[in-house]
Amino acid sequence: MRKFMLMSICVAMMALPVSASAEGRDTAITGVIHDQIAAFLRGDAEAAFAHASPMIQGLFGSSERFAAMVQSGYPMVWQPDEVRYLDLRTVAGGLWQRVMITDPEGRVHLLDYQMVETGAGWKINAVQLLTAEAPTA
Repeated sequence: MRKFMLMSICVAMMALPVSASAEGRDTAITGVIHDQIAAFLRGDAEAAFAHASPMIQGLFGSSERFAAMVQSGYPMVWQPDEVRYLDLRTVAGGLWQRVMITDPEGRVHLLDYQMVETGAGWKINAVQLLTAEAPTA
């Protein structure tokens, strides 16, 4: 019985760093998205572009082209009224953070942010709009 209790305690202690690191990862991921949206709100395209993955940066080539794409394709992200972070999921080996954004007109949008870990930390690798102009509450 004593051996079982000792083994149970060891297993529980081994799980703590995993939970703590997962929690730290989750916080880091939502922090990156938050910082990019804050940069959009300030009109700071350069700072927002810095949160994009190397693949996205290579695709757009400049913060100006990236900002123009976000303003035209994702206006709810460019100037949101409210942002809520929902679940972080693993899909086909990739991490996707679900985000609910309310635009200034009160419309609710669900988006998935694909996150990748780089040598410089977590970066946004893709954003997928799941709903467009959902009814207001």
